[in-house]
Formats: sequence, structure tokens, C-alpha cells
Amino acid sequence: MQLELGKFKIKDVQFAEQTKLENGILYINKQELRDYLKEDLNILDVDFDIARPGESVRIIPVKDIVQPRYKVKGQGQVFPGFIGGYETVGEGRTHVIENCAVATCGKIVNFQEGIIDMSGPGAKYNSFSKMFIVVPLITPIPSIDKHLHEATVRLAGLKVAYYLGKATKDLVPDDIEEFKYDSIVDGAQEYSDLPRVAYVYLVQCQGLMHDTYIYGMNAKGILSTLISPLEVLDGAIVSGNCAAPCHKNATIHHQNNPIIMELLRRHGKELWFVGVILSHESTMLADKKRAAFYTQNLAKIIGARGAIISEEGGGNPETDLMLCCKNLENAGIKTVLVTDEYAGRDGRSQGLADVTPEADAVVTNGNGNELVTLPPMDKVIGSLESVEIITGGFSGSLHPDGSISVEIAAIMGALCELGYERLTTRLK
Repeated sequence: MQLELGKFKIKDVQFAEQTKLENGILYINKQELRDYLKEDLNILDVDFDIARPGESVRIIPVKDIVQPRYKVKGQGQVFPGFIGGYETVGEGRTHVIENCAVATCGKIVNFQEGIIDMSGPGAKYNSFSKMFIVVPLITPIPSIDKHLHEATVRLAGLKVAYYLGKATKDLVPDDIEEFKYDSIVDGAQEYSDLPRVAYVYLVQCQGLMHDTYIYGMNAKGILSTLISPLEVLDGAIVSGNCAAPCHKNATIHHQNNPIIMELLRRHGKELWFVGVILSHESTMLADKKRAAFYTQNLAKIIGARGAIISEEGGGNPETDLMLCCKNLENAGIKTVLVTDEYAGRDGRSQGLADVTPEADAVVTNGNGNELVTLPPMDKVIGSLESVEIITGGFSGSLHPDGSISVEIAAIMGALCELGYERLTTRLK
């Protein structure tokens, strides 16, 4: 199995009479895009704005972040189950606008929405500040239910990313990266002398707008399952997750999962990447135990000898993380855990809500409770006042001069538990 990502890098984004990518500039017909989104009758109105790297711009409250893509060769289309049909993806060629993102904004759905600063000290906490960001500002119909509001905004973000990606349809990419993944049978013939490594991919599926979608289906209630890493990179997983901004896996994180990418790049050279085990994080202890035991079973079936386990969110998902670790270690499968911490503003509190003695190899991506003060920006896209009600904010977060004091938890993707950013914590 083989997937090509045809990559485009842009120099600017501008509104124009025609949507196209020309001479490195992505031009957008705002009215055409507005009409496309307003086909959804749950959207009363939508406007668009653009944020560029280095500008004095703050975007708040951000719901999801999606990378523009369009599938030009092979079965299906990006975001299957939402855009186009239900065909499986993961083979052929998909075009990617690499340094561009769609960040959905507008009326707040849930307090777990975050901040992106395009410059200043806040910009160092995530990679989005280095991208050209198209921001749909969505106004839903009056009195819309929160769950329907979230679903409406989620679909709108995917549609904008698809619409922008389609501008590359007939163009030649600047670069092509090829990913290859072998079946278990082929891998056994070619890589039997290499370490067999699996990836256990925990995603939130707790209800209450803490959900993740696979081919358009809510993963809540599924048994742990196998999925090709190439399917993940090709848009099979979409975020519907309103967990804390710092450690929710936005859709762009799934599209560019760095653990999967690094394992694929080392596949057949340093290790045999035997597969991705996708498992959900439930709120119910019985579901957590069931998922951990079935994850262990699948890992044994595919012959894993080592596993990387990534968490999503924090608090009770630490129990999912530790149960998976314990069960795999008890089956003789060595594990490395990827998480973040909430260790108090001084870093002296216990960082994880659950632990197990078997968790002796852990990568942590920072402390969500660390307090930072971010200076005022010349322009705010969205609503700055919402800073006092989002996760990581508090009464008094917004200062008279427009600066804000928040915990890092409020910054989108800052502690991404897939290792997308560069923060960590160290023992002293």
C-alpha cells in the first residue's frame, strides 16, 4: 500500500474574484465559499478573515483546525463520511497545502475552545502561528442546540479545507512525500529481523462533545480496532473534540500525526511498523478495561513486541493510558507512553491523574497549568471577551490594555500528546 502526499507551499492568501492557487498565492472567492457553507441551513451567516505569520493577530475562540487537502488519485476523497462518500482512503495521491490551515471560529460552542497568537510570546507555543490561517466566522441559526452547533461548525471547517485544497487539483506539487505500508504477510517476509512496533492511538469518545469520528462514524462504543496508518494520514479521522485546547487532537493533528509519520519513515529500516490499534477513551471504567484488554489482544495478534501509546486529553483518560500500558507490559510488549501534565502552576503537583508501576518510559509534552501573560494584539479575530470563560482562562484574565493572562491550557495544541509541538517537562 502506498500513499503520496503532494505538497504545496504558499506565500500568501488573498480574497479575489476567483478561487485559485497561482504563483504561490492562494486566492479565495469569498462569496462562492460563503454560498457553499450556507447550503447548511443551520448556518445563519458566515464571514471569513485571514491571519498571516508574524502579524499582530489573536484568534479566539478556536474550535477545530484543519489542513486544506484534496484527493487527486485513488479511491475516495478527503474526510470520508463527511465529504463525498464512504470509500476507504489511504492510497493514491492527496494534495496538501502544507503551510495553510482552516481555524473555525465564531460564537462559542463550549468553554473548551482556544487561542492562536500569530506573533509575540504566544506564537512559540504552537506551529499554527507559522501558517496562513483562513478563519470562517460562523453564526448559527438562533437557539441552536450545542451538539448541533458543534456538528455544524465541524462540517463547515472540513468543507472549507476541501474547497481550498481543490484549488490544487490540476497543479504540480512543489514536493511529493511517499509513504509505504506493508501487510502483515508481506512484512513477515521482508522485515522479520527488525523490531516489531505497534502504535496504540487513544482518541477521546466520551460524549458531551468529546468525540472523534472515523469515516464519519462516532468512535464511541467501538472495540479497539486496526486501521492503516495511511488511512489516518489521508483524512479518515476527524476531531469533534471540545477537550482542553492545549491537548485536544484537532483534525490537523490527525492528518499529520507525527508518531505515525516517524514510524513510517523508519519502517523497513530500523523497525517493522506492524500496525495502528485505534482505541477510544470512555468515561466508564468497564469500557476502559474492555478496551485495554482488547488492545492487548490485537497487539498479540499482529505480533507486536513494542508499542507507543498516545493519550488524548487529561484526567480520566490517564486511566485508559495506564490500563493499556499495564496490559501490554504484562503480555511482554514493551511500551512508551506519550502524554502531558497538569502539575499546578508551580509544577509541584502530581502531573497525571493515574499511574501504574509498568509506566517506566514516558514522554511528556509540558504542563498545562503554567501561567503565561500574552501582550495585546493589534487585531482580534473572534471575541476577546471569551478568554475569561475558556479552559485556562479565568475571571481577570483579560486586562484593560488587551493583554491576557492564561494557563498554557488555553493555547491551541500547545501540549499536543502526539508530539506535534516542542514543549516537554524534565525532572530536576
